[in-house]
Amino acid sequence: MVELERTFDPVRLSVLRAVLAEADIEHAVFDSGAGALWQGAIPSRLMVVDQDLELARRALAAAGIEPA
Repeated sequence: MVELERTFDPVRLSVLRAVLAEADIEHAVFDSGAGALWQGAIPSRLMVVDQDLELARRALAAAGIEPA
């Protein structure tokens, strides 16, 4: 898996995940537990399968979401 985005914002992460789910793009969130323990210290990382990276970027762009 490869990192699509890194964020401290749980709302943005939720929106990103919803867009990827709607596009049937497999994804996972890494470090969300550590980020909850130490807020502002460890961002959550949104990961996608290597082969789906460009597809994921296009899906987010189509939804009007700018990369962070």
